[in-house]
Amino acid sequence: MNPIIEVNVQSEIGKLNGVILHTPGEEVENMTPENAERALYSDIINLSIAREEYKQISGVLSKITRTYQVRELLCNILQDDAVKAEVINRVEKIEPSISEESPCGRLKDKLLECTAEELSRLLIEGVEMTKDNLTKFLSKDWYALRPMHNFFFTRDASMSMYNDVLIGRMANSIRDRESIIMQSIFDFTPGFKTKTLTIPTEGETAPRQRHIEGGDVLIARDDILLIGNGARTSTQAIDMLIYEFMNRKSEKAQHIIVQQLPLEPESFIHLDMVFTLLDRDKCMVYAPLILNPGNYQTVHIKIQHGKLQSIRSEKNLLSALKKLGMDLEPVLCGGTDDWNQEREQWHSGANFFAVGPGQVLGYARNTHTMEAMNQAGFDILPAKDILADKINLADYKKYVITIEGSELPRGGGGARCMTMPVNRDNL
Repeated sequence: MNPIIEVNVQSEIGKLNGVILHTPGEEVENMTPENAERALYSDIINLSIAREEYKQISGVLSKITRTYQVRELLCNILQDDAVKAEVINRVEKIEPSISEESPCGRLKDKLLECTAEELSRLLIEGVEMTKDNLTKFLSKDWYALRPMHNFFFTRDASMSMYNDVLIGRMANSIRDRESIIMQSIFDFTPGFKTKTLTIPTEGETAPRQRHIEGGDVLIARDDILLIGNGARTSTQAIDMLIYEFMNRKSEKAQHIIVQQLPLEPESFIHLDMVFTLLDRDKCMVYAPLILNPGNYQTVHIKIQHGKLQSIRSEKNLLSALKKLGMDLEPVLCGGTDDWNQEREQWHSGANFFAVGPGQVLGYARNTHTMEAMNQAGFDILPAKDILADKINLADYKKYVITIEGSELPRGGGGARCMTMPVNRDNL
């Protein structure tokens, strides 16, 4: 594994020096049509094809930067018995059933006996009920510890935010263990040199009101956060983040621009499904929402010296950024045709991940979006040609690396969703 580097992410587009990935594993395969909806999928993924597609992402990134795998990072910290006990205690708090007695004993005790390698696998892939446990035959839930079906979307459970890591407070409890694992990785891996921030839950009533996920948090600049407010990130969680910045009492102003999102269709679950940054002067937008938000508010919040200085409504996201000195040219997801915009946004056509200014990854299937990117000055480079050494990235200044995506988009995300950067050059 690559040497660990400290957390430092001051923008969405600074040169990428380190990124956390999670290659889809058996946790994706362990799904049926009946539990797919509970797992937040709209369809079942073919694991063998998804892995081949994911190899393009991980392979290209391995050529460009340092990459880290969640399972390897988790396994490393679990080598320490004290850390292992703490991680299992954290899991027990959100899944107390692991301490219940069964004909086969307590699952918690069995987990404590596992090697680091085996435990890291089980925490991600899940623990099947044994044949001796008759509950298995009376229930359609065959797992004592459910698989983490969504974990290859590493962005949601943790967010590098400047020099800290904000731990996701997931909208759906099925994903809570992802947050526990990512928090533990950052808490117990000294080389990251960071602190984890969590959303307080004291006084919260059921159902959970304070939830925030990484797809809704974009770092536009070292003093500008963009946050989506919709199905996965609530106003209550945004308030908690505002209090965090107020408590820092920084002399430098911190700007938070909140973009309200529709609660449906499901392709609008995160801000990065309708808006991502491509270059110092360019961004990808789903025009019907970002350029013409209509009834969906755009709100600019300014914090300085520990106080809330101002809150004001803005025309749209780009207008708000322009007032702060970021004049961005929009590139249209799906091009100029309404029908193509809607189709390609559904397949994560607006979801790009930058490895440097003007250097991004996205899905090849969104052909009208790629045509718009090419017209905006981006060379279109197939990932398979880069991996076959047919293309030298050093020969190109501004480009989009295209990833084949027939299965991965079925999970509901794109290149940004599947990458969690830990270090970028400052712009």
